[in-house]
Amino acid sequence: MPTNVIMPALELAQETGKVLHWLKAPGDLVRKGESIVEIETDKVTVEIEAPASGILSDVTARA
Repeated sequence: MPTNVIMPALELAQETGKVLHWLKAPGDLVRKGESIVEIETDKVTVEIEAPASGILSDVTARA
């Protein structure tokens, strides 16, 4: 079953963020908790973890 990865709000007033770099590519095997994408807000840069184990099937937000 597909699982969407949604960028979390990292700050109370955050409305936007930018994908800096995908750490995994479509077709890659990922484990739950493994970092898959690096994002940036106006104050922080963080890595987002996979919410489930499986295969990354598609990337819809481009870096």
